[in-house]
Amino acid sequence: MGKKIKKITYISIILTIIVVLCLIAAMIININKMYTEYREQALDYKTSISEENAGDDFVEGYEEASSSIGKTVEESKKEENKTESKTEKQVENKEEAKEENKEKTETKPLAEKKQEAPVIIPDPSFIKPVEGEIIKEYSKENLIYSETLKEWTTHTGVDIQAELTTVVKASAEGTVKSIKNDPRYGLTVIIEHVNGFETRYSNLLTAEFIKVGEKVTSGQTIGTVGNTASFEVLDKSHIHFEILKNSQYLDPTSYIK
Repeated sequence: MGKKIKKITYISIILTIIVVLCLIAAMIININKMYTEYREQALDYKTSISEENAGDDFVEGYEEASSSIGKTVEESKKEENKTESKTEKQVENKEEAKEENKEKTETKPLAEKKQEAPVIIPDPSFIKPVEGEIIKEYSKENLIYSETLKEWTTHTGVDIQAELTTVVKASAEGTVKSIKNDPRYGLTVIIEHVNGFETRYSNLLTAEFIKVGEKVTSGQTIGTVGNTASFEVLDKSHIHFEILKNSQYLDPTSYIK
């Protein structure tokens, strides 16, 4: 009796296991089936969307081709003529622009030249290098008697009487060209001015107040009156003063103010 009961129990357990396995298998089959159906639906939806887009593109291309094919020969010629006339007009506009730029380029320098007024530099105004009486005049054409040389000679400047060591001033603004000992007129300072003018100060005692290349102003001290001119050593104490323009001697009395 006990053996039968045990046998029945084993059979029940085995049947239960078989039933459970069958249920699990059925569930797996249903899950696979559902996954397959979902995947097919997704593919069908994607395919339908692609076909719709392709159809739109096809329709647009077809409409463009139709509109192009549907034009008459005359319409095509008109459009070609319009295109050609537009191109010709653009070329003409470019040519006109080039001509305008050329005219502007050619006329601009002339206009600038007209606007640019020539710069006129006035001649320098000269003052006396020392205050005093002119004891010997300028005489390039006529002869003047020299007390020192005891003969009649020309005189390319003026002699202005002044006491020894009297301050000598620059007659006008300029640049010191040289300071030298002239064998005839002694210690001499030469100053260059604008427009080719030049002044010379001779018979100086000293010239240590300036140096070659220095720019001086009108009335600036350049030296002192001396007695170093061998050609005028017997004359009264004075400064020998000359004015030149472009290396030509001028009468200082015509320029001194």
